Amino acid sequence: MMAVMAQLFGEVAGVYDEARPGYPPALVEAIRAYHGGVPGALVEVGAGSGVATRTLRGLGAPMTCVEPDRRMARVLAERFPEVEVVTVPFEEWTPPPGGVPALACALAWHWLDPATRNRRAYDTLTPGGTLAVFGHRYAYVDPAHAAALHEAFESVDPQRFRDRSDDWFHADITDSGLFADVRSVRFRRDVPLDTAAYQRLVRTFSPQLRRPPELRERVLAAVGAAVDGFGGTVVLDLRTTLVLARRPA
Repeated sequence: MMAVMAQLFGEVAGVYDEARPGYPPALVEAIRAYHGGVPGALVEVGAGSGVATRTLRGLGAPMTCVEPDRRMARVLAERFPEVEVVTVPFEEWTPPPGGVPALACALAWHWLDPATRNRRAYDTLTPGGTLAVFGHRYAYVDPAHAAALHEAFESVDPQRFRDRSDDWFHADITDSGLFADVRSVRFRRDVPLDTAAYQRLVRTFSPQLRRPPELRERVLAAVGAAVDGFGGTVVLDLRTTLVLARRPA
């Protein structure tokens, strides 16, 4: 089921990279400092169309991207021809003999099998290797805008989708008992979006992709009307959490 859900995003492979905010360069600096330099190799799990790949290339390490959705993998390979792209679920991927020194996962940790993701990450890493898991939390600078958008979503589709805490994966990795020196680094940015850009972003969210087409259009119309009511711009309070951990040597 998790693998099926993870492949929802292939429907929007063409707009995903344009719609989703990227990651701050400081995130790469934090990974490099934690690892103690540039890793000899880096594997990114659930790379999608390459939103995080673009930032992770700044590490300067040779990269392999593991992505289960063929549509996403195709876009990824076109955008980053220097990166090896393996089109397979992480659960079915075979790491190189001896493992890799660094493993990253951006906004895809929750799509991996919760029963095995930590063990597979541990087994993929060399002793002393670095695990870097990170993702965004989308909030709003103006509480009135947050309330209006919440009302717009609920007016069309009152179904509630469970929201995790910003750093839920810190607890997930720590509770596995497999990793040492688990720590969190947080970044925050204001990201202004006009009505069309916000609608494109909403199109890429998994709750939206689970809705039937007619309901998707009604949701987009409702949130578009809400942003138009603010004057045509909403400012995201974009919170990025990076969790770093080490396989004990």
